[in-house]
Amino acid sequence: MDQKLLQTLADRLVEKNLTVVTAESLTGGGVAAALTSLAGSSAYFLGAVVAYSNQLKVELLGVPMEILTSHGAVSEQCARAMADGARRKLGSQVAVATTGIAGPTGATPTKPVGLVWLAVATENGVTAVKKKFDGDREMVTQASTKAALALLLTAI
Repeated sequence: MDQKLLQTLADRLVEKNLTVVTAESLTGGGVAAALTSLAGSSAYFLGAVVAYSNQLKVELLGVPMEILTSHGAVSEQCARAMADGARRKLGSQVAVATTGIAGPTGATPTKPVGLVWLAVATENGVTAVKKKFDGDREMVTQASTKAALALLLTAI
């Protein structure tokens, strides 16, 4: 992981007195692991929800079932709902969410392997970005984790 990115993010969270949580599907807790890899992370990191199944996205994060049936779990709408739900339900000022297709299976013609949606929710709203990463499952999840951290830094 990019230690400079992590340290800059940690410094900014502490400087602004912000707390952060993660809502992860695709990255399976990788963003939370990166955030907690630095000593002193308890000053800004509250916790994480790894909601791989649609059921947990609904039950733990409050993602409306309508979003999942209409747009799917790998969608801008789902990423936004995951981030917003995590921020509200876990009581944090900031939340970052990841959802996507790491492969090698699960792709469709409109949602290829490597398609990722990331979102950050703050008190000012939700920002979402679409990414497409090449490589195997590990490469896609690592790139997604780094991109989520970079989006988080940009958002705060």
